[in-house]
Amino acid sequence: MTRILAIDLGAESGRGVIGTLSDDRKLSLNVIHRFPNGPVKIGETLYWNTTGLVQEIRNAIRIAAEDGGFASVGIDTWGVDFALIGKGGTLVGSPVHYRDSRTDGQVAKVFAKVPQDEIYAVAGIQTMPINTLFQLASLAENHAEQLAATAKLLFIPDFLHGLLTGVEASEFTIASTSQMLDITTGTWAVDVLERLGIPTHILPDVLPAGATYGGIADATLPAAVQGIPVIAPGGHDTACAVAAVPATPGDDWAYLSSGTWSLLGVELSEAVLTAEACELNITNEGGVCGTVRLLKNIAGLWLVQESRRAYARLGRERSYDELTRLAGEAPALAAVIDPDHASLAAPDDMPRAIRELCLATGVEPPEGVAATIRCCLDSLGLKYRKTLRMMERVTGRSIRVLHIVGGGSQNRLLNQIAADATGCTVIAGPVEATAIGNVLLQGISLGIVKDLDDLRSIVRESVTLETYTPDPEMHARFSAFPDL
Repeated sequence: MTRILAIDLGAESGRGVIGTLSDDRKLSLNVIHRFPNGPVKIGETLYWNTTGLVQEIRNAIRIAAEDGGFASVGIDTWGVDFALIGKGGTLVGSPVHYRDSRTDGQVAKVFAKVPQDEIYAVAGIQTMPINTLFQLASLAENHAEQLAATAKLLFIPDFLHGLLTGVEASEFTIASTSQMLDITTGTWAVDVLERLGIPTHILPDVLPAGATYGGIADATLPAAVQGIPVIAPGGHDTACAVAAVPATPGDDWAYLSSGTWSLLGVELSEAVLTAEACELNITNEGGVCGTVRLLKNIAGLWLVQESRRAYARLGRERSYDELTRLAGEAPALAAVIDPDHASLAAPDDMPRAIRELCLATGVEPPEGVAATIRCCLDSLGLKYRKTLRMMERVTGRSIRVLHIVGGGSQNRLLNQIAADATGCTVIAGPVEATAIGNVLLQGISLGIVKDLDDLRSIVRESVTLETYTPDPEMHARFSAFPDL
């Protein structure tokens, strides 16, 4: 039996997970440490609590060492955000959260200097204000002194791997989220960055997913863990989650990594960089084992999470299960919105923002908690349908199966809505896709998992999956709705 430690950091929480692969090729997971994560606002800036995350990662490693040890460790996180490392090895300020307002107006400014289609032809990444490209353009314009003091830019998982090993490098899947990497060559788009005044000497070497950064060399950790391999599984959490999709070989399936974000797409062997893909604003993110993840970023359960927080501030704390139950009792398709509308990106009060968006678009607003959450879920279902059609259009594939993985796969109502809206058979699970992908991708590097097909075979044999088929009446109702 082989024990592997996965550190999985999400937008709301983090955890240390021991994955044990038995001799009969069954994987089991044990969450040994959980901790909260989230932004901290200081003045007008939204930061990540990076120092707290570092301490919690060290705690997870200590617990794992005391709990029986581990063969390797790897970290995955969300995309686009980064740490700036000064010439003396210290942080140049705290890493800023992607929802911070510093990128406001930067998309237009960047495209005025380098046209969108030129950037897309190289990076192939969906244009979103949160992308690293626009964060750095903002720094170059407003805080050039920070870039001048920077010796190295490291994305969050790269930064954390570097603290454990002393190695300053970037892993392919996380680097690709930046909109600064040439997705075809795997090297930085130096020409584009120089035209935008972004210094390129601060960018690290890019290593493939599964690369070993070195052994643990962190003096704050016990002697027993020193030298244990630190492997970048896929630094981007979505890359790990997609690796754990329990699909069988073929091209009739799509994936949906469901959580704060919904990331819906297909797995390819090479990027799609056509004018049509650019116009549709589809992203080509780096995948593992020589793949590309053609996908669309959709707002996801962020709408529900923020609604839940708003209701809690009013004095009523509700669980996600309770909110889902209430939504199931509300009429379907009574109100729908574009979940990716800019007004919903970071509102102070999500239910109020949804109501105001409905009024602005001529939709009767949802009244009450149940109707509001149902509006969120129905709207996501319609956006899933639209996105799947985009994927079929640019690839020529016919999608019949939608695999939903991640924490959102526990939402049975949303799973059924996805089936009804898209007309696809939905297979839900595994819930812990990111941690599973992290563990088994490390397993490939350790030589105990053969390849991506072998990895997915292990997943199918190790987890329980749920299947949802479209309800004909509801599918007809969803089909009658225009695209959002």
